Amino acid sequence: MKKFEFTGETKTISLLFRTATLHRIRAVAEFGLVKIGDLGGWIEKEENLSHEGKAWVCGDAKVCGDAKVWGNAKVCGDAKVWGNAEVCGDAKVWGNAKVCGDAKVCGDAKVWGNAKVWGNAKVWGNAEVCGDAEVCGDAKVCGDAKVWGNAKVCGDAKVWGNAKVCGDAKVWGNAEVCGDAKVWGNAKVWGNAEVWGNAEVCGDAKVWGDAKVWGNAKVCGDAKVWGNAKVCGDAKVWGNAEVCGDAEVWGNAEVWGDAEVFSASHVLVIGAIGSRDDFTTFFRDKDNEITVKCGCFLGKIDKFLEKVTQTHGDSKYALVYRAAVEVARLQIDLSGEAPKDADE
Repeated sequence: MKKFEFTGETKTISLLFRTATLHRIRAVAEFGLVKIGDLGGWIEKEENLSHEGKAWVCGDAKVCGDAKVWGNAKVCGDAKVWGNAEVCGDAKVWGNAKVCGDAKVCGDAKVWGNAKVWGNAKVWGNAEVCGDAEVCGDAKVCGDAKVWGNAKVCGDAKVWGNAKVCGDAKVWGNAEVCGDAKVWGNAKVWGNAEVWGNAEVCGDAKVWGDAKVWGNAKVCGDAKVWGNAKVCGDAKVWGNAEVCGDAEVWGNAEVWGDAEVFSASHVLVIGAIGSRDDFTTFFRDKDNEITVKCGCFLGKIDKFLEKVTQTHGDSKYALVYRAAVEVARLQIDLSGEAPKDADE
């Protein structure tokens, strides 16, 4: 049984390589919230909208080419669906959103605002793509994930779980962002990189190669994490820090500033120690020296010793800090050169 008919009203629109004549539709059956006689949106041919289920095109929305809207899906507002795209299930596309190419939006997914889903991209589950965000290539956004702002997810990238990609962030290649992870600001994640758990990559930070960031870790500022490097636990990497090679930054480590860490022997975390019962991080820097992050202090190891003497004299705290410095000098390897990566 048919649920809509053409009203006889038409309009012509321009597509990439052709023009299309669209027809206004009107409901001839009652389904969902649609009543008999309700005007719908615009479709090029009857096959664009299924007569089964509660699927509907309304407002000034347009569906053309070989695109299909079916199931209980809704396309409304000024949204546009074309090419071989499909909107199905209980999905909803509205606002000025565009779905085209071979893209699919299904399940309970929502695409709205000025968002665009195209190529072979798929958005499903309870996922949401909005703002000026773009999902393209063979990318997948699913689960309860959200992509918004000017963010872009493309290539074979996958964003899922409760993950969020927003701002001007970009995720591409085979990268994966999942769990409750967040990639935002101008951050970029690509290659085979993985970001998951409650991890955050933000600012102008870059994570690529086979690098992994997880747990409650944060990579921000102008920091770079690449190669086979791992940043996890409650660790923080920021500033102009670079973590690469087979390096591992974990636990409560804080790697800042001009750090250049490319081996597990380039970072040492000792704690809780000192008057604050806090963790102190020693790491290799780009001058092939040791930098210390302790509370508000960030500087070379010799300056750290001066600060310890000024603050604690020869107290128990000073003795513990000095012992930690000696351990760091024995442990942290200052030989070798950092690897170079052509993907940067």
